[in-house]
Amino acid sequence: MPGKKKDLIDLSSTLPDIWRMLTDGERDQLRGNARVIHFKKNELIYLEDETPRDLMCLFNGKVKIFKSGVGGRSQIIRIIRPVQYFGYRAYFAREPYVTAASAFESCTVCMIPMELIEQFLRNNGDLALFFIQMLSVDLGIADQRVVNLTQKHVRGRLAESLIFLKESYGLEEDGATINIYLAREDLANLSNMTTSNAIRTLSNFVNERVITIDGRKIKIIDEDRLRKISRIG
Repeated sequence: MPGKKKDLIDLSSTLPDIWRMLTDGERDQLRGNARVIHFKKNELIYLEDETPRDLMCLFNGKVKIFKSGVGGRSQIIRIIRPVQYFGYRAYFAREPYVTAASAFESCTVCMIPMELIEQFLRNNGDLALFFIQMLSVDLGIADQRVVNLTQKHVRGRLAESLIFLKESYGLEEDGATINIYLAREDLANLSNMTTSNAIRTLSNFVNERVITIDGRKIKIIDEDRLRKISRIG
């Protein structure tokens, strides 16, 4: 496992949703087995075909989940934000990872052994329901994303990605600039298109005064129009 270990921090404040469902004994076990690891920008967190061993929770920073495609081109499946859990589905499916994960920027991840989580789940109905709900939400998002990426045209896919980034990471103090800066290649991979198509479509959005661009910063100036483009595909 890459990354650099950090001192253990207050798990009760960083894992509040799971923490409050555990018994005192389970909390002691979690505290004794959790590892907090720091990853540098672009550092791999796990790889396709690796055996899943940990439940991961992103404390800070951003993580991308992606899958390698034809010709070495990668497809960004989703972007993880604090404080979301990831990396656990493959363990429950008893299969290797079908995706990979890397740090979009410098980030801190808490690793909890899945064997310990499974032990908790067998005796804790509230925690089991929590994981069922997380898996159900993820499945619904995945289903919707498959439809959008296969049925929408390039403009609709890119508009949807910009809205997704805005809703996931919010806006800067100006109330318009999306609070995440992506390379054009990453934005293209998120939208299931070539980099050249992403650049061309972004330029069209600028000319139509839907957005403005300053380097990697994207400012939304007509959100209603952007949502309409996403909706009609």
